[in-house]
Amino acid sequence: MIEEQKTALRSIMDWFRESITIKLAFIGFLILVLVIPSSLIDDLIRERAGRQQQVANDIASQWSGAQTIKGPVLMIPYRKSVNFMGTDNKQGTKEVIENLYILPENLNIKAVLSPQKRHRGMFEAVIYTSTIKITGNFAGADLGMFSLSPDKLLLDKARLLFSISDLKGLKTNPIITAGGMKLTAQPSFSNDDLFVNGLQAGINLSSVKDGAFDFNYTLELKGSQSLNFLHLGKTTDVEVSGKWQSPSFQGRNLPDESKIDENGFLGKWRMLYYNRPYPQQWVVDNNLFRIEKKQDDASVGVKLILPVDQYQKITRTSKYAILIVLLTFVSLFLTEVIRKQRIHPFNYVLIGAAMIIYYILLLSFSEQVGYNTAYIIASVATIGLVSVFIASLLKNRGAAALFALILSVIYIFIYVIIQLEDLALMIGSIALFIITGMLMYFSRKINWDKPE
Repeated sequence: MIEEQKTALRSIMDWFRESITIKLAFIGFLILVLVIPSSLIDDLIRERAGRQQQVANDIASQWSGAQTIKGPVLMIPYRKSVNFMGTDNKQGTKEVIENLYILPENLNIKAVLSPQKRHRGMFEAVIYTSTIKITGNFAGADLGMFSLSPDKLLLDKARLLFSISDLKGLKTNPIITAGGMKLTAQPSFSNDDLFVNGLQAGINLSSVKDGAFDFNYTLELKGSQSLNFLHLGKTTDVEVSGKWQSPSFQGRNLPDESKIDENGFLGKWRMLYYNRPYPQQWVVDNNLFRIEKKQDDASVGVKLILPVDQYQKITRTSKYAILIVLLTFVSLFLTEVIRKQRIHPFNYVLIGAAMIIYYILLLSFSEQVGYNTAYIIASVATIGLVSVFIASLLKNRGAAALFALILSVIYIFIYVIIQLEDLALMIGSIALFIITGMLMYFSRKINWDKPE
């Protein structure tokens, strides 16, 4: 009786060891378990990418940040009589000072950028110096719109207001030529001013005929990552160029003309005031109308992109981690069944670990030598390791060579998908369809209870 029980127990154990269904269930479970380290690697990639962005921000904070050119805006104070109720409940009249704001009739901006890379350890960021020439003209104010009389205007206290995002980027003091006068810009520290980080220059319009005048000034400016301009003119023309091969034109409007080649880039915009979120002139109590509130709807510019963002490519590659593990295990399983050589489950665990460590190799090497070279190094190392291990398990170099070929095809397929961004979905779906068909073909004669 005891001997029969032992025989039955051995039969059950043999069935568990030899059952293809049990082996497939284990492989499926192992794939699910490998999702955990795969997600941890995704976290590591995000951490390293965040570190790169932090370094770029640190460099920008020490050099100068992304810049947006705003202005100029003409501000003319005027006297206004207002009624008030006194402490004796008697109504009185007093005179207060308010401001009339006028935007340029024509605004022409021409910017030339000189970008360069700055490195800190293995990380890098893009910075630039620029020369920005700004010209244009103001027309006289339409006083009838606000029922103002010319004698109420304080023309001798008018000011030109403009701004840049990071004043630390100014390399020289801006000198403005306006209405035949040379004006020196000064920083504005009032919380109620039209711009944050504002600059201002006083201009006496008492002798300016009809209040219309031309202006021009040049900004020698440092910045990083991007340069943008506000569409403030009734007609605004912007031209920006630089020696950088990977720019991204951004903002509310794409350029009317653009060119990108090995010598650099050029972008030209011409914008009319019809789709501008600002009136041509307005009056606001206490200067509470902030142009910055709507600047996203009125800005155009260029962003300087680093030619290779290895973290983005590694992130996209890591999304195929489970697919690669699945295809590797299926190939190994079919090899085991076809050759009738049993491979211990622990060996599947070791091969799965090699598949996951591949992404750590890819990440670490890409930070040193770039994504493409790192992909080759990590792929060759992983394919070599797994193939040698399988050769030692199966005692067959031919089977190991075939498995190396299968892994090579898989990694080449993933690399092609990463490079073909627009066609990645179509190519991937076709490849998966073909793989499914091949699995159907090879699995049709398998005995799912025991190998023959």
